[in-house]
Amino acid sequence: MARGWESKSVEQQQAEIADGRKSRRAPLSISEQKLNRQREGLLLSRRRLLHELGAASRAEHRQMLEQALAEIERQLASFEQGTGPLTRKGVVRLDGSDK
Repeated sequence: MARGWESKSVEQQQAEIADGRKSRRAPLSISEQKLNRQREGLLLSRRRLLHELGAASRAEHRQMLEQALAEIERQLASFEQGTGPLTRKGVVRLDGSDK
């Protein structure tokens, strides 16, 4: 009797997993995938710069890191506004240029 109960539980778990797969959202388009990767890269760069800024001792180095951090934060803000740096050719650029 215990064995039958376990198999029903397994069947129920497998059915729940199958239902979960069906209810997943639609796959992202290629341009959305590019934007997501770009945003994740910017977030990683921001985290690295903040870490380096905490360890920087020379004023010139700190200034360079602060400028780089400001640029990354500007680019991240453009993602929040929905105007990310995706060019008309479909190439994601860090500097925002059309090259």
